[in-house]
Amino acid sequence: MKDSFNDLTYKELITKREEMKKQYRDLRFSNVIGHIDNPLEKRTLRRKIARINTIIHEYDIGIRRT
Repeated sequence: MKDSFNDLTYKELITKREEMKKQYRDLRFSNVIGHIDNPLEKRTLRRKIARINTIIHEYDIGIRRT
């Protein structure tokens, strides 16, 4: 099941995005060093960040209301 970001508020989405971006940077760094357990996690994190960015953009243009 996909993570449900629809019930989060705008500020929670912003903080969640920053946390996930940090996690993605750490994962990329680990991948370069060569100590990564699940290489597919990088793809799933990137897609989750994209989902969050889409919802944030919907708030910005007025499709979603707070």
